Amino acid sequence: MIGDVLHSRYQVIDKLGFGGYSTVWLARDTHRNRYVTLKVSVSNSIQRETKVLKALSAPPSSSPHPGRGLVPVFLDEFEVQGPNGKHICYTVVPAQCNLREASFSRLFPLEVARALSYRLAQAVYIHSQGYVHGDIHLNNVLVKLSSSFDELSIQEFYEKYGEPETVPITRRDGEPLPPNTQAKAVVPLFLGKFAERFSLSDAYPVLVDFGEAFAPASEARLGQDCHTPIVSRAPEAKFESQMLLAYPSDIWSPGTTIWEIIGMKAIFSTECIDEDEIVSQHIDVLGPMPSEWWQRWEERPRFFDEYGNPTESYKENVWPPLEESFEIGVQTWRRKMGGEIEEDEKAAFLDLMRRMLAFRPEERPTAEEVLMSDWMVKWVLPQFS
Repeated sequence: MIGDVLHSRYQVIDKLGFGGYSTVWLARDTHRNRYVTLKVSVSNSIQRETKVLKALSAPPSSSPHPGRGLVPVFLDEFEVQGPNGKHICYTVVPAQCNLREASFSRLFPLEVARALSYRLAQAVYIHSQGYVHGDIHLNNVLVKLSSSFDELSIQEFYEKYGEPETVPITRRDGEPLPPNTQAKAVVPLFLGKFAERFSLSDAYPVLVDFGEAFAPASEARLGQDCHTPIVSRAPEAKFESQMLLAYPSDIWSPGTTIWEIIGMKAIFSTECIDEDEIVSQHIDVLGPMPSEWWQRWEERPRFFDEYGNPTESYKENVWPPLEESFEIGVQTWRRKMGGEIEEDEKAAFLDLMRRMLAFRPEERPTAEEVLMSDWMVKWVLPQFS
């Protein structure tokens, strides 16, 4: 609860978020007099993330890659014994809200969207360090905090962001709460600002949640074991379920993520939970899939006939092809903001999207090639100079 001190050091200030495997708190490190993100894993879980973060936080043997500062800096690790078992806890440098929260039904200024896209691609430098992230999407891209954040006292923090919000916990049957159940739950804090208020100085993302990360050189990860959300999942995870995943599968996800950063509407449905429906959208937007996948796709008759024409039941749900998707999901909203993307930049951006979202993984660019693409070099980099 708020005010608890863990490891005789970390005072819990507010809740930042939660997921299926952990709860994330903002805490004050009373030894170093600074704020930290404190991640508490569910009891008796196997912690994979700390190993990866420790490796990425180790001092580089040569000059550091520019993307090094765009992943969490690992600080500390300890265990807490609770009523349900042992919890592994660790701390990293804190960050603001994720880009999903910041951009929901909102649009980043174009120069900010370009910068966020470039730096997200820089964060994928982890490939050069031997790691695949495995779960890149807007929820896992946070925004860096100002260096002055640590100067806030706890009281000043509450004056600026408000006291923690709590809701009572009750049983539906009206009976008393069981032992070890908290009387109140803390509502996660929105620590940040909305997309339209971002400036270039805010455009420093942090790629987080390395719970699905792995090193292809030492760990086999099959397509069937991919846990990336289906809207951001590379198609080989479905159609080559026994194939070893590697770095190219980690390029598809940033492709879908960059599209959302630049525009308002995702390139594929973010509300769909049907894997085969997402596959049909891949074909609608990007064109024909590899013929061997087409022949093996058992659910294809739900969406297309043997010639690739949409079925009667699917016709009303067909997604627009890439250029039309850009017009609907990006350009229309940019015009409403007072400035559309010029044709030359549009062509370069769509070319990059086609490459990052190539069906065959071997046809996708590397992270470094993404950074050296025409769109990045001609339209994104000049605004940094």
